[in-house]
Amino acid sequence: MSHSPRITCEIDENQIATVRLNRADKLNAIDMAMFKAINQITTELKNNKSVRAVIVKANGSDFCSGLDVKSLLTNRKDALKLLFKWWPTLPNAAQRFSIGWRDVPCPVIFAIHGRCWGGGLQLVSGGDFRIASPDANFSIMEAKWGLIPDMGGALAFRELMRQDHTMEMAMTAKVIDCETAKDYGLVTKIATDPYASAYELALECINRSPDVLAANKKLYHRTWWASQGKALGLETWYQIKVAIGKNRAIAARRERKPEEKPSYVARQFK
Repeated sequence: MSHSPRITCEIDENQIATVRLNRADKLNAIDMAMFKAINQITTELKNNKSVRAVIVKANGSDFCSGLDVKSLLTNRKDALKLLFKWWPTLPNAAQRFSIGWRDVPCPVIFAIHGRCWGGGLQLVSGGDFRIASPDANFSIMEAKWGLIPDMGGALAFRELMRQDHTMEMAMTAKVIDCETAKDYGLVTKIATDPYASAYELALECINRSPDVLAANKKLYHRTWWASQGKALGLETWYQIKVAIGKNRAIAARRERKPEEKPSYVARQFK
């Protein structure tokens, strides 16, 4: 795994990757180097078949205070690089910062503490689970700078929150506490030690076949807002792909003979 001044990534003996935002002196504010580092690591994790789960946390007092406005808004060249896209419906570099986590074919869990504002909130909304400490607070901060959320928020927020809650946060740039965020659907669970809780969830997930994890993630991302026909079709197709894989038989043996607990092979589902 690559390292940069902005993030680190370590994979442990359980094949759980821990990604850390590493700009504590700037409250992990997002600059061009942070965009590049996150987009690179999501690509690497997507292609690493041995990784079973990913946890994203942050060093310092806050998870992420949002965009480094001074850095990005005063450099038009960098701003254009983030917004540029070859085709309107394809994600640009700013949007990949959030939705790129959807393409990582294993559970992605964000462990959040302190401020999670603006681009930081859009970043965590791209994950599968969000576990936050009681002191965490959240804001769609872009309106403060005369902007709208444009890093995949239009996709993620509609899946997590009611429309009126989303619009209220986006229009006012208000800060909400952790309990309110959980009520809104932004937070999966509140825990005093979000990383420990995230790791516990990761261990629960990796007890199952990596193909099952990848198939479930892809199925629900592709069908949550799809037509009935597409949802049922993909459900059947993915079930066939999972059923004929080696890990299906290994999962059955693990259930029949838990004392043996054979290891899964590397992920085969695509």
